[in-house]
Formats: sequence, C-alpha cells, structure tokens
Amino acid sequence: MKKKIQFCLVYRDMWQSSGKYVPRKDQLEEIAPVIIDMGCFSRIETNGGASEQVNLLYGENPNVSVRAWCKPFNEAGIKTQMLERALNGLRMFPVPKDVRELMCKVKKAQGVDIMRSFDGLNDHRNLELSIKYAKKYGMISQAALSITYSDIHTVEYYTSVVDKLVEYGCDEIALKDMAGVGRPVMLGRLVKYIKDKYPHILVQYHGHTGPGFAMASILEVCNNGADIIDVAMEPLSWGMVHADVITVQAMLKDAGFDVPEINMKAYMKARSLTQKFIDDFLGYFIDKKNKISTSLLVGCGLPGGMMGSMMSDLKGVQGGINMFLKKAGKEPLNEDELLIELFNEVQYVWPKVGNPPLVTPFSQYVKNIALMNIMQRAQGKERFTMMDNNTWGMILGKMGKLPGQVAPEIIELAKKSNSEFFTGNPQDNYPDELPKFRKEMDDNGWDYGQDDEELFEIAMHERQYLDYKSGVAKKRFNDELTKAKQAISTTTSSTPSTQPKQDTNQQLIDDMLQKNPNAKPVIATTTGKVIWEITINETSMNPPTGTHFKEGDIVCYVMSDYGTNDEVKALYSGKLISIIKRQGDRVKKGDVIAFIA
Repeated sequence: MKKKIQFCLVYRDMWQSSGKYVPRKDQLEEIAPVIIDMGCFSRIETNGGASEQVNLLYGENPNVSVRAWCKPFNEAGIKTQMLERALNGLRMFPVPKDVRELMCKVKKAQGVDIMRSFDGLNDHRNLELSIKYAKKYGMISQAALSITYSDIHTVEYYTSVVDKLVEYGCDEIALKDMAGVGRPVMLGRLVKYIKDKYPHILVQYHGHTGPGFAMASILEVCNNGADIIDVAMEPLSWGMVHADVITVQAMLKDAGFDVPEINMKAYMKARSLTQKFIDDFLGYFIDKKNKISTSLLVGCGLPGGMMGSMMSDLKGVQGGINMFLKKAGKEPLNEDELLIELFNEVQYVWPKVGNPPLVTPFSQYVKNIALMNIMQRAQGKERFTMMDNNTWGMILGKMGKLPGQVAPEIIELAKKSNSEFFTGNPQDNYPDELPKFRKEMDDNGWDYGQDDEELFEIAMHERQYLDYKSGVAKKRFNDELTKAKQAISTTTSSTPSTQPKQDTNQQLIDDMLQKNPNAKPVIATTTGKVIWEITINETSMNPPTGTHFKEGDIVCYVMSDYGTNDEVKALYSGKLISIIKRQGDRVKKGDVIAFIA
C-alpha cells in the first residue's frame, strides 16, 4: 500500500518570506475559494508569525481578518494552521502566560484548528505551556523543532527534545527547517526515530528553498515516514520561500507515494490572483533578491525569510560603514561585498553567543550583533560592544537555555556590566498582565471584542494596537506606500543624465563632516521612531546641542514597529553638536541620528 502524503499551503509564510506585508482581508477572501478548488491541500497556514502585527501596521484589524480567512476553509473541511513562538507568542519578545493562554482561546474561536509552536532555542520548557493551552481549548498541538546545522544540533540533540514534547502531550511534530540548511540524511534519520518510537505522532516538514537542500530533504523525510509537507505556489514559490506544490507532487508521485491531484485551472487562477495582489501594493515591499536561491546561506545559516529585512538593513548601514572606511583611508564596500562581510561575521558570532537556532527572533539578534560588529570594526573599535537588551536577554538565559556555550569574552562583558546569568524557567521572568490591559480598555471605553479578541490584541501587540486604534498606523502605512511608489517611479524614469535628487539627510551629514571632520555619529541600532528622553527643549522637542555624553551613555531610543524600545548609545565621549533625526522621525537601522564631538 502506498504511503499517503498530505500537502499544507503555507500561504501566510509565502508572503512573509518574500516581503514586509501580507494581503488584506478582502484579498484573502477573494483567493480562499480558489485555493479550495485546487483540491490538493488538507491544510492551509492562515495566520501567526508576524502576520497579525503586519495587519495592525497597515491599519487592519487582524481579528476580523483571521475570522474571515479561516471561515471558508473551516466550511470546506480543510484544517487551518497558525504559527506561534512559544514564550514569545506572536511577537519578538516574551509574553506573560495569561496572555499566551488567552491567545489559544481566541484563535480557536476564530477558526484556527492547529497551533504550530516553536521555541527559537528548542527549550522544551518554553513549549510546555503552548502544548497545554492548545489542547485545553481544543486545538491540535503541533510542537516544532527549530532545525539548524552545527556540531551541536545532532539527531541525538533533537530526539531528546522530541521525547519531552511527547511527554507534554503534543499531537504532532514539525521539522521547522526555517533556513533550509538541514541536511537531508540527518532529517531522514530524525523522522525515522520519531515514527519508530511514536507511530501515532504525525510529522510535518517545513523547509525553505534558499540554500538548495529542500527538495532532497522533502524526499528523504517522506522516505522515512513523514506525513505532511509544507509547499508554496507561484509566483512566490522557490527563491527564499518554499518548494512549489507542482514539483513536489510530481517528485513524490514518481517515487511511489499516494499524493493528491492538482486542479491546474484553479492553480493558474490562484497564481493570477496572487500576482494581482503583488501588483496592487504588496510588490512594493518585496525585494527582488528574494526570488533568487543562494548557496551562500549554507555557511551562515540565516533564514531565507530574513533576506528582505536584511537587505534593507544593509542598505541602511552601508553609508555609515563607508563613511568610517573613507575617513580611515580605506576603500568603500559595495552591497555584495557588504553582504559577504555580514555572512562571514554571522558565522563568527554564532558560536560565540551559544549557537541559538537561527530563527525569529534569535536570527535577528545574531544578525544585529554581526551588523553592529562590522560597524564597530570600521571605526577601529572592538566587537560585541553594541548589543541591545533583547540580545543580552538571550545570552543571559532569560529566554531559555542556549544549546552551546557562551564564549569567555562575552561572559567577561556580562561581568563588567554586573549582569547575572539566569538558569530558572524563563516564563517566571514575565508576570501576568491581563488585569492591566483590562483596566486600560475600561478606561478608554473599549469593548473587549468577541471572545475577548480585542483584549488579546492589545495585550499581545500593545504599541501596534494603540497606533491602529488612533489611525496613526493607517496614515504611516499610506505615507510609506506613497514613498515606495515614488521610489519605483523615480528609478524607472531616471536616465544617466536625470538622477534622483540627493537625500536631504545625507546632505546634512555631508555638510557636518565637511565642517567638523572629527564629528562622530550616533547610529540607529534598529528601524523605528526616534525618541529623545533626555532634557527636552520645549520649543524644538529635541535635546539641546552641547549636552555631554560619555562613551556608552544612552543618547536616545528607537521605538521599533514591533513595540520594543532599543537604546542608542554614544560610541565616543563628547558633546552633542548636531541632530539629524528629530523627535518622532523614522529611521532605518544604521541611519545617523546625531553627531557628537
């Protein structure tokens, strides 16, 4: 009898691995019946990850969107699946347990059948509550292993985690090969262990295609007993995304597996609609390089889904790095050279900070360390001197146990700052918060929403929810879209004799360096909004020039779109002599905020 293989369309992750935004509610409702007509999917990934924050960022209520998106699949008998980050829930930093429990209640009520839960450190303690709460509210609990490749991440390492997850009561295991760097034979051995020891457990494989291993891995895991394969579809398949269902189906059918047939007329319709959504507005935020696979990812192990934000970060820091190199009499780096520099630095940094699997948010932390190290080295300064609080939280064990050992030089830096390493249960660091958010909603006269879904939204994504409620998010998104369209228009209409006008901020930077060659920049460590919180001049809402800072002092903060306030520290001692970015201004990582001399 042929082994039956099911397919899951990761429509949510297709978009988030390609660009910044996801389709609107009306677009999702338009394509849902066409996906159903394709007839080959037993599961659809409908929500989770960062998609619900993204809804808020462009001014849409994610609760309304998730309900509408899940409804047609629920009615058609196709299971809906979400992704959540265990201790971090649906955001980039830890979540209290009462909010985690409310998430499961809300998402089940909204029509989500399966909760795929992963912990970026593979710390089973963080996954225990995810499994418990999913099952309490009638969801299928799928516990995911964050797959990466190193001397530490062996089959034996992963099977020890699997044993604990099964003990906690999970219904399924997912292999979340988020960077696509899992080696096929190793993944096959891991699946065989699971199926031999726990034949009742379904195994689902999720592999990105960036480095090129995914198709071999799909065949290998299926040969060893995997039940469900995550797939994508054109025009978003391949590149940094996932393998296309057509190719996967043909490969597995030829290998003797029982696979569903594809209604190609419906496939082409869904393909056309997806392209229409890209042309509408989503394509303005998709980096063209995300359509290209690259073996460079084999070495650094960064997830393909990060490529969009990473390329944006590189463009942001490139000017600052080259400014330092120029001042030192060195040759500037072009984008490709800087990319290789970043990949090499990630390979250097990763084992130094304990080999966390490179998945959200830890992939971002490691990438940020690498970027800031490159910036520091361009100035002739030491590595690891610009790490934010979230990164330190990871290193110190506040988010879970790291798989590897932290390097002695990092431990020494922790001692110098009087930081203590934490070995207890990470959840204990984050007390319940729902009473606080109930009071806030009561004070504002806001309804908790159907099944408390609005209460959940503010508790999970406070900053973004408040911006959504005030209308700020919608205005900011419209402004961003207008600028993106103008940028495309300028690029396509420019000729060698008609170049875009020089950026005003760059002109300010150039003028400052010409007047004062010894000026040292204050650099944004993340993308977001500048918050000056020192002595404020009531007229300008900015700190007065002449304010003195010592090296390492907090100069200002950048409030990221994901709700964190990141410290921006002085790299040198001196006085504030010029402000480039004012109170509330938007910055990208690497932008110059001010100058000190």
